[in-house]
Amino acid sequence: MRIALDAMGGDHAPREIILGAAEGLNKAPDAEIVLYGPKERIEAECSAVGLRDDRISIRDCREIVEMDDSPVDAIRQKRDSSMVRMAVDAGKGEVDAVISAGNTGAFAAACHFKVGVLKGVSRPGIAVTLPSFHGPVVVCDVGANVAPKPHHLHEYAHMSVSYARLILGVQEPKIGLVSIGEEDVKGNSLVKDAHNLLRRDPALKFHGNVEGRDIFAGECDVFVCDGFVGNVILKLTEGLADGIFNTIRKEISEDSPHLVKQFEPVVERIWARHDFAEYGGAPLMGVNGVAIICHGRSDRRAIGNAVRVSAELVRARLNSVIVEQLSRFVETPA
Repeated sequence: MRIALDAMGGDHAPREIILGAAEGLNKAPDAEIVLYGPKERIEAECSAVGLRDDRISIRDCREIVEMDDSPVDAIRQKRDSSMVRMAVDAGKGEVDAVISAGNTGAFAAACHFKVGVLKGVSRPGIAVTLPSFHGPVVVCDVGANVAPKPHHLHEYAHMSVSYARLILGVQEPKIGLVSIGEEDVKGNSLVKDAHNLLRRDPALKFHGNVEGRDIFAGECDVFVCDGFVGNVILKLTEGLADGIFNTIRKEISEDSPHLVKQFEPVVERIWARHDFAEYGGAPLMGVNGVAIICHGRSDRRAIGNAVRVSAELVRARLNSVIVEQLSRFVETPA
């Protein structure tokens, strides 16, 4: 399989991206990686870190999508950017997966319009895996679609169920709709209408409305929401995890320095389960290919895991499962 990697996307590009490519090949030895970006700069970085691998090639792109670029302007005006060129090649079937830690909106738009969407999908959604106290859970959408319609959330539920079954090994995923209360009558019009769609679907194991705190309480395996709410959940979770673990480390080192060596391995093991880098990135569900959106702060470990995740999705043929699921149970709105 050929995996396309945006060498210029993210806070630590291009060096950490290039080192992440090397780590990714250790995790997915059956893959080849194509680095997209300015060829001379990528070659210089590869030389600086001593990276030589026949499984890594470079596709020269002269433009770079900046983090503050408008998604529409990026795909219209920067056609020779790494982000757009990757999506175009994926649409042609020249690469099997695309990965970027750059501008999320621009990457999602490029994948939507250049890679295309699966049959039965109206709008793609970003599905992130979050660690809970009862195992990993899926939250969709976390930023691709901030103003969805009820049927979009219905599609997200089916796509996330397919993902949870195939990738996380959950046989009968239970679905929760994120709202401001558990009662059916709670929520805005989007939540109420989506609730009715999910409740009437016999193919889904719908739990009902859930609150934000239920995400980590093991209430459900899949949580569906609009991209605005989902992104707030994601960023709050990241900040909370950082704050809690930094507080624990500080308290142990200041109040009980003699216990640091004893507790540090325990803290590190727990942190590893809550570190975004461990999950690599989030798939953009519903596009006609594999697209992984990485955190802007991604380092080599995160990029390496993103390569691993993309390879797993390609091997598992997740999109085929999603198309079959949607064709059987979801009516495309007029």
